[in-house]
Amino acid sequence: MTALQTLYVMSMVAWFLSEFFYKNMLKSGKDDKKDKDKSTLNILWLAIPFSIAAAVMISNLSTLPIAHGNWIMYVGETFILIGIIFRFIIIRSLGRYFTVDVTIKEDHKIKKEGFYKYLRHPSYAFSLLTSLGLGLYLNNWMSLVFAFVPPFLAFAYRIKIEEQALVERFGEEYITYRKNTKKLIPFIF
Repeated sequence: MTALQTLYVMSMVAWFLSEFFYKNMLKSGKDDKKDKDKSTLNILWLAIPFSIAAAVMISNLSTLPIAHGNWIMYVGETFILIGIIFRFIIIRSLGRYFTVDVTIKEDHKIKKEGFYKYLRHPSYAFSLLTSLGLGLYLNNWMSLVFAFVPPFLAFAYRIKIEEQALVERFGEEYITYRKNTKKLIPFIF
């Protein structure tokens, strides 16, 4: 096994373990309003493992390379690592306000600094960067589609539900914040 393959396996294990930890340790508390999630957490936990498994299986069955040469694998692995690391940093920056289920805490405030100055959902953006990295690492067009599209659709649904809850709670303050920021890609989308 090459150093790149070893790093890939280690990063995939770190990705799984970090998401498993978040899911089990960062749920809403007993005093939080929990009626806002609308199954988005379950949808994400179906979409992401499915997309990873499908992308890896397809890469073993089909040869539709994105690029020739190993450079694409290095780009993919870089995206995977950046996604995992920055998602962790963003989750830590939210502290107790980060929950894996859509929840608005009683004393919740809209975070508008750091990554949140540019993006409303940087945690999701970096998770999607990890998925994109997986597709690029596998160097297969079909794998890229399966690695990225299901999580993107799941996050798009979650963003819709989450933003409805935020508008309901914060009203004009969140609407103004939404007008001045992008969802997932700075300055673009």
